[in-house]
Amino acid sequence: MGFLQLSLVLGFLGVSSGFGVDPSLRINVFSELSLGEDPFEGVSQVQGFHDESRAFLFQGTSRNVRATEEGAERMLKKLRNRGEFTVVATLKQEHLNSGVILSIHHADQREHEYGRFLELESSGQRNEVRLHFRTQANQAHTEIFPYTLADDQWHKVSLAISASHVILHVDCNRIYERVVEVPSMDLPKETSFWLGQRNSAHGFFKGTMQDVQILVMPQGYISQCPDLNRTCPTCSDFHGLVQKIMELQDILAKTSSKLSVAEEKMNGLETCYCERTCSVKGVIYREDDAWTDGCRNCTCSNGTVQCETISCPPPDCPAGTAPVYVNGICCKECKRECSPSLSTHTHTHTHTQRPIFSVHTPTIDKLPVPAGHDFCAEGNGCMEHSDCINLEAAACCSCKDGFRPLRDDNAYCEDIDECAEGKHYCRENTMCVNTPGSFMCICHSGYIRIDDYSCTEHDECVTGQHSCDENALCFNTVGGHSCSCKPGYTGNGTVCRALCDGMCQNGGTCVSPNSCVCQQGFTGKRCETDVDECKSGKNGCANDTVCFNLDGGYDCRCPHGHNCTGDCIHDNKVKHNSQIWVLENDRCSVCSCQTGLVMCRRMVCDCENPTVDLFCCPECDSRLSSQCLHQNGLLTYSSGDSWVENCQQCQCLQGEVDCWPLSCPSVDCEFTLVPEGECCPRCITDPCQADTIRNDITKTCLDEHGITRFTGSSWIKHGTECTLCQCKNGHICCSVDPMCL
Repeated sequence: MGFLQLSLVLGFLGVSSGFGVDPSLRINVFSELSLGEDPFEGVSQVQGFHDESRAFLFQGTSRNVRATEEGAERMLKKLRNRGEFTVVATLKQEHLNSGVILSIHHADQREHEYGRFLELESSGQRNEVRLHFRTQANQAHTEIFPYTLADDQWHKVSLAISASHVILHVDCNRIYERVVEVPSMDLPKETSFWLGQRNSAHGFFKGTMQDVQILVMPQGYISQCPDLNRTCPTCSDFHGLVQKIMELQDILAKTSSKLSVAEEKMNGLETCYCERTCSVKGVIYREDDAWTDGCRNCTCSNGTVQCETISCPPPDCPAGTAPVYVNGICCKECKRECSPSLSTHTHTHTHTQRPIFSVHTPTIDKLPVPAGHDFCAEGNGCMEHSDCINLEAAACCSCKDGFRPLRDDNAYCEDIDECAEGKHYCRENTMCVNTPGSFMCICHSGYIRIDDYSCTEHDECVTGQHSCDENALCFNTVGGHSCSCKPGYTGNGTVCRALCDGMCQNGGTCVSPNSCVCQQGFTGKRCETDVDECKSGKNGCANDTVCFNLDGGYDCRCPHGHNCTGDCIHDNKVKHNSQIWVLENDRCSVCSCQTGLVMCRRMVCDCENPTVDLFCCPECDSRLSSQCLHQNGLLTYSSGDSWVENCQQCQCLQGEVDCWPLSCPSVDCEFTLVPEGECCPRCITDPCQADTIRNDITKTCLDEHGITRFTGSSWIKHGTECTLCQCKNGHICCSVDPMCL
């Protein structure tokens, strides 16, 4: 079974028939709120879309369907810091009702101000589905999806959030798919959870809801509509991969920084004299120091230990004595010969019946020894690199492999330097390194190992394992490679950029050597020439209008005294001069074409007219039940009144408050900022001051180590602990991280 098949099988194992989902991945909102068990005013159980689960009717405005602190924490624990989840519900909303389906928010500063972390709202007044959430930059954001849910009909609704990817399904049809700012799900413990309302005073949903769930899993809409196709991988998966790449970039930058520091230190060592010392068994010896190591005389020379075996004179022993080795002494000494009986002789030397190291002379007979006796256990003179071996009547020393004796009895042994003596098997392109008792073969720089004794050259240019830019040439060298930018490009070979003769003007971009791509309205090798659309005839000026050339464009003007037909273009349709029509999506607005200009206005309301349309003229509704309470709870508005609150346009319509984001003029620029106290963004040139950036993945940054950084990536500046830098469309912006102080 392939990986994709296995993934699909495992995915469907978590979703059983109907709405059965692994409980660890599901939040059943009705169950957590104990709907049907605990009484809630204004909520009653009714017949639903199907009979497999309970449905509830939400009525009136005197209700508080809010989770307890314990219930809210159980639900939020599954949602906290999650980047992928889906809200699903089956509902039937009353016509023209504007209400909140589900709201997760936190009290902020004053009781009546709420920080909405996540809220799903349906407006029947404006025929919109709204998603309110907080971004990871802690800014409020509202995403609007034009769609009519408030039509007294049953609908299956699912809203899937996967990192910056939002998908809205209605009745198992994908209605909208958008890329938004990544929502923040860092939910504090004081967060409250409401169903069918924003709070105790606003956003009352009127209608029936069934199967309201939050599924903390990829593509949770599959549980509601099993026949929908799965998309793999999800945006959250891709977002995770991007995060890993950024983390690896940071690790690479830190490693490069450490290597750079090490290289600087190495260069410093080459230009100065440093006394080289020798370390032997934890003891440090300076240059020309001499010492005795066992039976060797050693000196420290240029950081290398050089030892020579002590030269012993030939023994010249008088009669009755024999040359023997004495523990702790390298040369043989003359000792009196031993008799078979136990006796103590000169130099306090005692000879037993079973000597471990015996001196055999013609006058000494062997004494009987039990078979298998362990002479080595009785103590021996074998030193560090010598092994004690039991014989039939005594014990002897034997040098370990890779060592040779320093004296005849093998008690003292020294390491054999196979590299210096040529007793190794290291082949070409390797370096022999002596080790205690053996040796090892190290590959030269730029070579790779074949076996323990052989290495061959590594051609990074052929294997593609090089660091050259795609616009650079790779040259293999002994032990490495070098990079050189191709003609027409400049850089260090690792990073090469196109080189244009002079600057690309008027916003042009250098894309290849001496080749600029010009913005619309300009031409020339360096985009220095304005295109005269009027002379070339490449303009849209029709009939009697006159074309006026502008830098980068043109303008069509009607000469004084001319009508120029006066036709208008509206919604891609031609409207004749003086033609009047009602907007298709707004029955309360009337538009007319007046000499080429479209003029729209709200329908004139005559409250004295008994047939006045209260939908278009809510100000004519004088009933007390149609009044609304301001968000602060201190002001009362009549039906039809409008006001601005927290950068939202709010309106009281027959007792219900409906708010939507203020309409801001579109800005076509790379960097925008919302000034303090204002609601709409403005274009700025400094990316480091921008709130929002139109991300361009082709624009990267080079950090202080020459590492390429993608737009959106951040890192700690080398040599600091609290300076956080970020790549913003090719610009590096650094600031002190307040969380680090």
